[in-house]
Amino acid sequence: MKIASRMESLSPSVTMAITALARELKAQGKDILSFSAGEPDFDTPEVIKEAAINAIRDGQTKYTAVEGTIETKKAIINKLKKDHGIEYQLDEVIVSNGAKHSLFNLFQCLIEKGDEVIIPAPYWVTYPEQVKFSDGVPVFIDTDDSTNFKITAEQLRAAITDKTKILLLNTPSNPTGGVYTKEELLSLGEVLKGTDIIVLSDEMYEKIIYDGKEFNAAASVSEDMFKRTVTINGISKAVAMTGWRYGYIATPHKDLVKAMTKLQGQVTSNVNSITLHAAVAALDGSADADIEIMRKEFEKRRDVAYEQFNAIKGLSCVKPDGAFYFFVNIKEVDPDSMKFVADLLEQEGVAVVPGLAFGTEGYFRFSFATDLASIEEGIRRIKNFVENNY
Repeated sequence: MKIASRMESLSPSVTMAITALARELKAQGKDILSFSAGEPDFDTPEVIKEAAINAIRDGQTKYTAVEGTIETKKAIINKLKKDHGIEYQLDEVIVSNGAKHSLFNLFQCLIEKGDEVIIPAPYWVTYPEQVKFSDGVPVFIDTDDSTNFKITAEQLRAAITDKTKILLLNTPSNPTGGVYTKEELLSLGEVLKGTDIIVLSDEMYEKIIYDGKEFNAAASVSEDMFKRTVTINGISKAVAMTGWRYGYIATPHKDLVKAMTKLQGQVTSNVNSITLHAAVAALDGSADADIEIMRKEFEKRRDVAYEQFNAIKGLSCVKPDGAFYFFVNIKEVDPDSMKFVADLLEQEGVAVVPGLAFGTEGYFRFSFATDLASIEEGIRRIKNFVENNY
């Protein structure tokens, strides 16, 4: 059987591959600690599970509107207005099967062959793959520890060409935990004024913010940014609903939502009807107390891990302002992140993701979305590995 040539340009997800390998090794009886997956170790809050159970009992098991029910879209609209002061209409919102699906629909509906998409690096592994699959050209802007892995207005200006279609922002960032301030977003917005460049703002980790800092939605910082921004979000991370598959997009561009609805109607149709009902409880504030419990625990884990990582000679990391990842600098000990990660898994049974997978060599990503005891033992093993090999 001959596989279509378009698949040759699509690389498998390294994070998924490492997570699967760690799971396989563990099933073989090996002592494996995995910090590769971006998945909270908390259970979905009870109020959300009850909403799902009630939906099943009430017979909410039929097809729904492709773009999402009115109830779930109203919950999104109310959430965005309450949290960020930005207002959307029902025909400016669409729900898809997770934010990854939302992104795929977006790129398919927006990108023409040769269009350039500016992506700050390090980046979530899916971004460039989906851009290339849509016949677009990813254009990377490299960042490092000195700016908390955030691009500057000067870098953005230098990257723009007459083929630039999209700027893709991820705040808080996977894999670095970097969070753009209002001032930083405004400065990027100033560069974009007078252009037709679209901002795709992936804000999946917006509820996981530390040290009392404020999260600023890209669409909320100015009228110009609101008009050009497509907000991508979901409930997987903040509300521990990774398996429920619910992502959404909000944008004042009704024609884009209409196009995405047409595409989704021919591919997946509606999101799981039970998830649609459960998501209302995740968005309307019913689970806010649970979200805060999880956020506080993530912050505690971050603080402990930050001190321990920076105590390892040759390793360093910036303290993330959001999300639940460390992007650990290993340049002093081994700039080859693939080799470092492979040897670490073989010798110490610790699974992390190489920085190369995120477009930035000399680092590895460590997820602290797991219990503190495992985190401390994992860092102890990493320390032992570094001391024995470098």
